[in-house]
Amino acid sequence: MLKLKVLAFALLVPLASACASPLKVLAAENFYGDIARQIGGPDIDVKSILSNPDQDPHLFEASPSVARSIAEADIVISNGVDYDPWMDKLLAATASPKRKVIVAGDVAGRKSGDNPHLWYDLAVSKAVAKALAENLAQVLPDKAADFQKREAEFEDSLKQLEAEIAKISLAHAGTPVAAIEPVFGYMLDSMSLDVREKSFQLAVMNDAEPSVSDVARFEDDLKARVVKLFIYNKQATDPVAERLMALAKTGGVPVVAVTETMPEGVTYQQWLNNEVAAVAKALDSAH
Repeated sequence: MLKLKVLAFALLVPLASACASPLKVLAAENFYGDIARQIGGPDIDVKSILSNPDQDPHLFEASPSVARSIAEADIVISNGVDYDPWMDKLLAATASPKRKVIVAGDVAGRKSGDNPHLWYDLAVSKAVAKALAENLAQVLPDKAADFQKREAEFEDSLKQLEAEIAKISLAHAGTPVAAIEPVFGYMLDSMSLDVREKSFQLAVMNDAEPSVSDVARFEDDLKARVVKLFIYNKQATDPVAERLMALAKTGGVPVVAVTETMPEGVTYQQWLNNEVAAVAKALDSAH
């Protein structure tokens, strides 16, 4: 009888340990990973695939280790809208009926051809946080209240940023600005700024050569200081971008760098707060 009790205990201990293990959440990009960490807290283990702020995300190639991480994940978060197409292939190759997948583009109702840099749209980030809290609650129903509480705290933490954006909109609405590509586009729109050179940006986003007339117009706007702010993505530069940035600096147009991947040592909120503060400072100096 004693042997049977010992055997039963031995079988229950591994089972209890497995149940206590944090859920594995894999994010395609580290800003979604950070949002997941804030919502899931100690109940999840988060890994992010794209996390190097010095790497061009468009040049990323998935490795076998990435495929293994996806296969082992309980929940996967990706951006979608053609930004991380390699995720679709890896998910299909490692099919799992138990795995839950959250695609920011699907949550936000965005489609192919839209600006894919969705994390700069706060409404999308809130929607992703909500979807994650709901999915976590389905897997760990006894922790549902915790996930809901952390999601509410995440939304509250964005209020300061939203207030800063509103201040910029009030002070600088309609101010013409320019960017190499639409990485920061959703944020510039939320500030009510007049984003010029959109056909140039669209060409860059689609890996096409901007037309000669688009390049000439961009250069003229910088030389004449028609635009009051120049935004560039410091993770993806080329000779054309560098030449335009040099023209902006020579012409006295304030230059602000943004990134596609969240820098190390900051939260999602801190990252965006820092960039919005830099834009506010640049616009104030231009008037």
